[in-house]
Amino acid sequence: MQAISTITGTIFNMEQKQLDSLIAWFDRYVEPYLDTDEEGAGNIRLKIVHTRKVREVMALLCTGESLSPEESRIAATVALLHDAGRFPQYHRWRTFRDGDSDNHARLAVDVIREEKLLCGLDQQEQLLIEEAVRFHNLLCVPKRIQSPTRLYINLIRDADKIDIWRVFGELLALPPDERASAATLGFADLPDEVSEECIRTIAGGCVIQLDSVRTLNDFKLLQVSWVYDLNFRSSRRLLLERGHIPALASYLPDREDIRLAIARALDSLADENQLKS
Repeated sequence: MQAISTITGTIFNMEQKQLDSLIAWFDRYVEPYLDTDEEGAGNIRLKIVHTRKVREVMALLCTGESLSPEESRIAATVALLHDAGRFPQYHRWRTFRDGDSDNHARLAVDVIREEKLLCGLDQQEQLLIEEAVRFHNLLCVPKRIQSPTRLYINLIRDADKIDIWRVFGELLALPPDERASAATLGFADLPDEVSEECIRTIAGGCVIQLDSVRTLNDFKLLQVSWVYDLNFRSSRRLLLERGHIPALASYLPDREDIRLAIARALDSLADENQLKS
C-alpha cells in the first residue's frame, strides 16, 4: 500500500512486516558476535543496547516531529541499521575508533548490501536508507544532500547523539575497570587535564572535532559540544528532559571556564536561532 509523505511528498511502500523482519534479522545477526571473551562481549553488548535505545529515541523524535507511520518506519529502519558496521569493526580490529580501523558507517552499508536487507523495498527507499546510514557520522552533512534524504540523516544524527549521551552518563558512573573498554576510544583518563583548544571551541559555540581530542575530558567536552549540532525541537526537549548534559558535565574538572562553556551550551538549547532545520 502506497503512502505519500506529508513532509517531503515522497511515496513510501514499506510495510510494518518488513520492518519486523529486519528487527528479527538484527537479533540473529548480532548473536554470534557475543561469542568472544568477556571484554569483547561487553563492548558488543554496549552496541546492541545502543541500537535498541536509538530506535526508541527515533520513535520519540518521529512523534515529536509529526511524521506519518510510513515515514516513521523508514526512520526506524535507519535507526536499526545505522551501527550495523560496529560489529564487524570490533570483531576485526577490537576498536570502535574509525581512525584506527574503518568508517563504521561505510561498513554498515556493506552489511546492508551483503545481507541483501533492503531487497524487498522500492529502489528509492533503499537509496534513502543507505544514504542516511552512510552519512550519519559525518562532522557536517554535505550541502548537496537535500530532502527527503536530509530529513532522515538529521533524524538519525540526533537520535544517535541523544543515546550516546545516555551511554556515557552511565559509563562514567561505573568504576573504570567495569566500563566497556572500547567506548572511550582509548583516550587517557587524566582527571585534571583538558585541552585549551577544546575549551575555546565549545566556548565559542562550535562542535569540537575528534582530531582535537587528547584526553577523556576532551572527549566529554566534544560530546557536550554536540548540542550545537541538533536539528529538531523535539531533540532539544528530550535532551533537556533527560538531563544528559549536566550529568556529563559533572565528570569534568570544576573550573570556571568549563562551567561557563557548559552554561552557554545549555542556554543554546532554548535558543530558537540555534535550530539547524
